[in-house]
Amino acid sequence: MIVGYHRVIDDVRALAGGAIPAMLISVVMLERQLDWIGRRFRVVSLDELAQRLERGEEAGPPPAAITFDDGYRDVYDHALPLLERKGMPAAVFVTTGLTGTREVQLHDRLYLVLVRAFRTWRSAPHDLARLLRALEIPWPGARVVRAARSPLRAMRALFTTLPQAELHRVIDGLEAEVGFDDGAVDAHRLLSWDMVRDLHRAGIVIGSHTRTHALLTNETAATVREETAGSRRELEARLGVPVRHFAYPDGRFDPRAVSAVAAAGYRLAFTTCRHRDRERPALTIPRTLLWERSSVDGEGRFSPAIMSCQVRGVFDLVTGCRDGHGRAAFEHPAA
Repeated sequence: MIVGYHRVIDDVRALAGGAIPAMLISVVMLERQLDWIGRRFRVVSLDELAQRLERGEEAGPPPAAITFDDGYRDVYDHALPLLERKGMPAAVFVTTGLTGTREVQLHDRLYLVLVRAFRTWRSAPHDLARLLRALEIPWPGARVVRAARSPLRAMRALFTTLPQAELHRVIDGLEAEVGFDDGAVDAHRLLSWDMVRDLHRAGIVIGSHTRTHALLTNETAATVREETAGSRRELEARLGVPVRHFAYPDGRFDPRAVSAVAAAGYRLAFTTCRHRDRERPALTIPRTLLWERSSVDGEGRFSPAIMSCQVRGVFDLVTGCRDGHGRAAFEHPAA
């Protein structure tokens, strides 16, 4: 079992409306989830997990691994002390081109400016369609209407379908129209390189999450190669150790992305769906992403039963694979 997180903060309510909800978890909820995991699994590092997979070891308690994506600074501030207190290993996947800068993740900036736009516009579907037409970004009208139901829906629709070059154009267009609160990005700061090195010295495995969090399925072949191989080169230069593990941004992969990850020399690579590449299953390992409300009952309390359903993939049977895997080169582990 492999779980993935993004941000760890004191109080999720403090960022209501100012951050993507499914990327947030409080320290209190994270501790409840980690305690549940620790009672049922033996938490191992990704390096130990790789050894077990390569050797086909199945003896002993089932292993679990804990991972964090994107490299947010609050993982250093809040998750690291909790992990050290519990003696649990973990991994952090960082975006090397943003680490140590004052930039924020593209999805965060897009979400923040869309929140501002939806508060400013009179008709979100009309105004979003107008902006996309002005930018010469063709989108069917029905898609615009669906996306404009909320800032979160609009962010997901744009972020998962457009290459980064066009996303930057959309963000620039939005900011020119409705402005942007630079102070709003302060809560989304990323790790510094000194923090990354501190995490490594504390025993946290550092992996790659590309250079700029580019969704590899949306980019050119040249960009995919640089995002995968270039990020590994920089991490190894900064840390002075081999970097063996990779996480696909947004969990999205296709045969071309898997080939680029293989060519870059990674040992394990992680997704967010339960389909695997038949030829390279070690480079399409599924994870379960968790957040504040992913394991709570109807009254908002932590539920061991719902947590069990999450990590066992029960809810995936209902929602299915969002990326259409399971055809051609991909198969479900149970197939």
